[in-house]
Amino acid sequence: MTALLSFLSGNPAILGVLASFIGALGWGFHQRLAGAKAERARQAAGEAAARDIADQVDNDIGALPADAVKKELKSWARD
Repeated sequence: MTALLSFLSGNPAILGVLASFIGALGWGFHQRLAGAKAERARQAAGEAAARDIADQVDNDIGALPADAVKKELKSWARD
């Protein structure tokens, strides 16, 4: 085992290949994390936009008189 390890550590070509392999794995891991972070940010932006629309609807309904709200909501009710 010692002979194998000394051969691998003493050969610059093998060290270069191993370093490249480890670097590629690290880069791939970084890209995967960056993609997950971008997806979470995209979903958060979508949820914030939906929340803004819901708040606008709530404000619009709150500004209507009670009779108008009942009339409007009857058109949305399922029988």
